[in-house]
Amino acid sequence: MSETRTDSAQTAAAGIDYRRRQRLSRLAQKLVIFLCSVVLAFYVLAPISWLVSSAFQTEAEIVSVPPHWIPENPTVKNFTAIFGATEDEEITYETRSGVDPAAGGFIPSTAKDLPKAMWNSILVATLVVILNLLVGVPAAYAIAKIRYWGRNGSVYFILTTRVIPDIALVVPFFLVIRKLGLLDTISSLVITYLAVTVPFTVFILMQYFEGLPDELDKAARVDGCSRFQALIRVFLPLSMPSIVAVVLFTFLTSWNEFLLALMFTQTSASQTLPILLAAFTSDFTVSFSFLNAAGVLAIVPPVIVAIIFERYIVSGLTAGAVKG
Repeated sequence: MSETRTDSAQTAAAGIDYRRRQRLSRLAQKLVIFLCSVVLAFYVLAPISWLVSSAFQTEAEIVSVPPHWIPENPTVKNFTAIFGATEDEEITYETRSGVDPAAGGFIPSTAKDLPKAMWNSILVATLVVILNLLVGVPAAYAIAKIRYWGRNGSVYFILTTRVIPDIALVVPFFLVIRKLGLLDTISSLVITYLAVTVPFTVFILMQYFEGLPDELDKAARVDGCSRFQALIRVFLPLSMPSIVAVVLFTFLTSWNEFLLALMFTQTSASQTLPILLAAFTSDFTVSFSFLNAAGVLAIVPPVIVAIIFERYIVSGLTAGAVKG
């Protein structure tokens, strides 16, 4: 009898020890995940934090050692200089070399073009988003819900266009744009950006539409809807998360694109924000405070768009990933 009680006590102690080890294991896993999350967050947010902080610092404070993550004497002169530069301001080598960049009063010669470049970026991104949806949504619906000869071939062809690096398409794009007489125009950027973003739009929306029951399409057709009406009234409202993800991807791609914009634009009439920001570093000297202030303005529109549509982003990007 005593041996039985001893065995029961040993079993209970072993059970308690096993549960204790399980709790410690779960705690260690959570601690590792937390530490990895902190490191990843710092890795991602540190450059953005420094960009925002240095936009409110003088040139001397930016290059100080150690760096100041929080400005000691915050200033908005960098932002006022962006909108204070005028076309009438004559900037020559003498005037630029006569201003000490460390004093924070240096203004790049292309500063007066920054508001125009920002407007060009907004215009290009908006036009690309609208035209992308007008082309991509019907194409994705047709591929997903209409059975026609060559359907699989068209899907593979669309995916193949995204395998080719963008830099390999620069010369063909340039020849086409030059032949159309659209060099140094907003239209050249819209056309080329559509060629880059439409395949992605079609692929994402096609996967989402295929995940919706075919019975919805059949029921709409029985009720007298045409294919277009079924798309607008049935499938479009159900696919909002995927459409928002496509809109965000298209907007960010058009807003941040550099290579094609560098090739097809030469003057401030059509240059976008990334091209102008790069031009700030090719002057007689570089004002890091001014450049960082312009960078802060450049990230504001994408951040606003991402915040507005944040709840749709994850569900939209994972749409169609699992079927069943």
